[in-house]
This record gives sequence, C-alpha cells and structure tokens, in this order.
Amino acid sequence: MTRRCCWPKIFRSCCNFRCCNDVNDKDNHDENNADDKNHHIELATGRVQLINTIQNWDAKLLETKKPGKIVILNFSSSWSSPCRRIAHPYCKLAEKYPSITFLTVDVDALAEMSSTWEVKATPTFFFLKEGKQVDKLVGADKQELKTKIANIDSLPS
Repeated sequence: MTRRCCWPKIFRSCCNFRCCNDVNDKDNHDENNADDKNHHIELATGRVQLINTIQNWDAKLLETKKPGKIVILNFSSSWSSPCRRIAHPYCKLAEKYPSITFLTVDVDALAEMSSTWEVKATPTFFFLKEGKQVDKLVGADKQELKTKIANIDSLPS
C-alpha cells in the first residue's frame, strides 16, 4: 500500500519522515511534489480544514456547538519547526478519527484570533466538545496529542 504524504501541501517541502523515505513511498512522494508545484499550495489538506479568515471561523464555530460535536483546533504556522514536525501525525489522526472535525488556524493570517484564544506558542491544540473547551495541548508532543484525541473521542455525549 502506498501512502500519500500531506507534507508538500502544507509546507511546500519534503517531510523527510520515514513513510517518505521508503522506496515506494519516496517515489510516490516525489510524484506528488511534482504535481503540487503546479497547484495552489494550502496550509491544510485531506480532512484537516484550514481556517484563514474570520468568516471561515464564524461558519465553523456554529458547527462546533452542535450536540456531540468534537473539534480539534490547531493554531499553527508554516515557519515553526514544531508545527512542521506535528503536521504529518495530525493529518494521520484526522484520517483515523472521521467523526472528529480537525481544523488548522493559520496564526499569521489570523493573529487576532490567536490573541483571543490566548495562544502563546505554536502549535497549540484546543479540544472542543459542543463548542466548549475540554482540553488544551501546547507543543508538538505526538503521543500526548494521540492520547488527548482518544480521550475526547471517548467522552459521553
């Protein structure tokens, strides 16, 4: 099975993760990079949705308040090394948990939103259930991110 790396769409460069260093995946990854050079590159891909305007956030905010709705909100930047390290695992978790909405907020495009949420470092993850914050993670701790997502997914409605 060949995996498709989400890194080029997010950060315009090779992720150099093990999945892309495997022979088959590396060939596929290089093909994906070649394709991506000819397309608009976005900060988020796959099931991870990019929030880069207040209007976009307002629309998503209404969705977060629905009964039983779980949202992971990632405040991220393309220039941050920890954000780049956690991007690939975050994409994979979005695929693993289809019932959860995964959002990435571009802190450069929405500095005022970062201030409102009191984001002091990137990445910062907020875990929301029915529009209310139930947890928070600051930093690119992959194992802790997995644990917190599994915990919020198991919360009763």
